[in-house]
This record gives sequence, structure tokens and C-alpha cells, in this order.
Amino acid sequence: MAAAGQVVVGVSGSLASLAALRTAARAARGGGRVLVAVLAWEPPEGEVLYVRNPDSAWAARCAREAAARLDRAFEEAFGGTPSAVTVVRGAVRARPDRALCRLAAHPDGLLVLGARAGARSAAVRRRVLAHARCRS
Repeated sequence: MAAAGQVVVGVSGSLASLAALRTAARAARGGGRVLVAVLAWEPPEGEVLYVRNPDSAWAARCAREAAARLDRAFEEAFGGTPSAVTVVRGAVRARPDRALCRLAAHPDGLLVLGARAGARSAAVRRRVLAHARCRS
């Protein structure tokens, strides 16, 4: 659950998410808040098919790849972890909208979303804007 005043940002590695990450870091730094950066991932074939044929080694590899992608996003956006702000990073196995809404559950928080084009990202954005309890 998110703490009061956190700045939450979803990161995918896209250019829009890198811009959102930079914006979120500025907002966190300016308000003395914690920056919570999350990269949500799911099995490519979806959870329903994964449950039919679970493979813990494969899931662990996907989790490592997601964490590495989040690290690369910080490298691309800042050249590493920004020093002027407290950062919490997390690669979570969940649908992006659910993960972001869970983290952006405090009304004093701030949620930063990228403006990436595409049907999937638009659907995620609509669901998050409809269900997040913080400011966005």
C-alpha cells in the first residue's frame, strides 16, 4: 500500500514512460516525497494459460528481466538512480492498471502516467484514471 505523499510512476521502458519517470522524479524532489517506480509484468501468454502449465524457473527469469528493464530505464533517464530523491523500485507480477492503482491508493499521493500511444496503454490509462485514489 502506498504511503501518504508518494509519487508513483509506471515504467515500461518506452520513451513516454521515461518522460513520466523524469517528471515523477522532479515532483518527488520538489515536494520532498518518495519516488515509487514500478514495472508491472505478466506472462506473455497470460496468467490463465500459465496456471495450466506453471514453470517457476521461467517465471523467475521473467521477473529478473523485468527488474533489469526497470534498471535500464533509470540508466536511460538519469544515468543511474537520482541522488536528490529517495527511490523505491519494484518489478511486480500484475496487470499494470492493478499494480498502479494498488500503489496509488493514498489520496495524498501523486500518480504520473506517460502518454504513450496505443490501444493497450490507452486502456491501462483509462482504468487507472477511473480507479486510482490519488491525484493523477
